[in-house]
Amino acid sequence: MDIRRIEIRWHGRGGQGAVTASIMLAEAAIYQGKYAQAYPEFGAERRGAPVRAYTRISEEPIYSRTPILNPDVVVVLDPSLDKSLYMEGLKSSSIVVINSSKSLDSIRKELGSGVKIARIDATKIALEILKAPFVNMAMLGAVVKVVPIVDMKYIEEAIKESFRPRIAEANIQAMKRAFEEVEF
Repeated sequence: MDIRRIEIRWHGRGGQGAVTASIMLAEAAIYQGKYAQAYPEFGAERRGAPVRAYTRISEEPIYSRTPILNPDVVVVLDPSLDKSLYMEGLKSSSIVVINSSKSLDSIRKELGSGVKIARIDATKIALEILKAPFVNMAMLGAVVKVVPIVDMKYIEEAIKESFRPRIAEANIQAMKRAFEEVEF
């Protein structure tokens, strides 16, 4: 995988923060001096409906504005989503970063061979630290550990710019813990 240009597709449900995580990562990349874009894909869905978000990060200007069909990384915030929603378009080098309490071996059996997988129990982390199932920042921490595309200090900066201090600190704590605990 060429980390000079990377395309990430986020899958979650409305209200889980996939769009926010996508934006935080893009903002952090820009703070680091890279080119980035982040955008959601949803219609008139309501809270709880499947949502996609996209993040592109590059060392060079980005001209594409299309949905990411063949992602380098797929991030699954909600493991109850139908796997056909997030497994489509994967390349042989793609990595799936999934929020799950299941073992890595169990997830590998479910998703099949030939798929690179990283797992983090982001729900557990979010419930323990945030006291709510907002898994997006934990998933973001897992992503940047698996694919080191942006330095953590820039993500922390983006989070601090977007949230009140107490909420920002809790989200940073969740992100750092996931960074340490992700398995791949």
